[in-house]
Amino acid sequence: MVSGAPSKPLAGSSPREKHVPALPSPIVGGPRYGFGVTIEALTSAGPGGTAGTSIELFTGGGGLALAMHQARFRHLLAVEFDGRACETLRMNGARDHSESGSSSGGRDGSWPLVEDDVHLVDFTPWADEVDVVAGGVPCQPWSLGGAHKGYEDRRNLWPELFRCVRETRPRAIVAENVKGLLRPSFRAYYEYILRELAAPFEERVEGEDWRDHDRRLAKALADRDADPERRYDVWFRLVNAADYGVPQIRHRVFVVAFRRDLGLAEWQFPAQTHSEAALLRDQASGLYWQRHGLPSRQAGAEFQQHIPDETLPWRTLRDAIRDLPEPLEPLEAKREHPGWLDHIGWPGAREYAGHTPNDLDRPAKTVKAGVHGVPGGETVLRRSDGSIRYMTVREVSRVMTFPDPWRLAGPRGEQMRQLGNAVPVLLGQVMANAVAQALRPTIKVAARQGQSP
Repeated sequence: MVSGAPSKPLAGSSPREKHVPALPSPIVGGPRYGFGVTIEALTSAGPGGTAGTSIELFTGGGGLALAMHQARFRHLLAVEFDGRACETLRMNGARDHSESGSSSGGRDGSWPLVEDDVHLVDFTPWADEVDVVAGGVPCQPWSLGGAHKGYEDRRNLWPELFRCVRETRPRAIVAENVKGLLRPSFRAYYEYILRELAAPFEERVEGEDWRDHDRRLAKALADRDADPERRYDVWFRLVNAADYGVPQIRHRVFVVAFRRDLGLAEWQFPAQTHSEAALLRDQASGLYWQRHGLPSRQAGAEFQQHIPDETLPWRTLRDAIRDLPEPLEPLEAKREHPGWLDHIGWPGAREYAGHTPNDLDRPAKTVKAGVHGVPGGETVLRRSDGSIRYMTVREVSRVMTFPDPWRLAGPRGEQMRQLGNAVPVLLGQVMANAVAQALRPTIKVAARQGQSP
């Protein structure tokens, strides 16, 4: 089964249904964290509280991996090729797999890290030990800002995700990518990706055109007598991170699959928890301004929009950075603010056509990873007095919902690139929690039957 469409709800889904438990907020208020905090110290996932095991592909700066960890999945392996991103992971507690040893399998709270080309990694040692294979598949082949080469791009790493699935036979798969995958020119290939994920053991042979392989997959999926342990039920959905409490407008495609023998064909994506309408209501009523100790800007304004059931207001940039002090002046000095990691002012912000600042009282624009600088003003904000400045790395980290002690390796440009390529931690955790909730009964059954949990 392959279900889900970005233009309408999944069949059988209900906007009232809530799959996600209450989540702690890493972005509004709260105590400041000290420096040098390890991954284990950031989470409450102790040895007895695991939701299962996972392998993280295309780990990058760690957004989705941290989300999976916070949802209590124990990483057996994290794979990343980029040296700077690997430096970030090690700074936050990851250890080289050769040092941590395969026997520990992340039981000490660290992430066993392999810094290598994913094409060269053999996943067979973890066969039947993995509950979830997860990864934010590199977006460059599909991104609206890229060269748009799609399946012809050498950076298309979906085939490596499929290979990992074949070699490990996980119970579930979680993948994230840009919404560019859904554009009409890529639609046929995207549907092929979904079919290949549904039948990953129907392997593409060397030299076979993907269209011919797709026809074989369609025929294989029509076989109702196929072994359910070799088939996956697949869902996909285009989501806006702001609808799940992230203070950022960020549209991304999530793909989730469960092995068919688990009997999870009725699973649904978590319902949205936040809405623009609820934010506009609070701003019109004055509640939003009151929360921030500001004079009401729309006192007595009439509000008539429909608000999705039980949703909270979208979180704004002001919500995200309310407890952060202004960067130290002069900005040209590029000095870190005492007590705040990577909270360093940066000079030279400008506003012009096509490059406008973020509004403090809206979710931030999509954080991007630009090779030659970031266009559109995504890392510029307009202060309350009307002046503008660049956002600090700490502020952008808040927008991406990374916890304050999360260290990023490299100079500012490298740090921003890692953030722009990451999955917002809170959005990833919403999806990871929903998967963990569905898998938990199946993991307990496996444990009773003497299988690897």
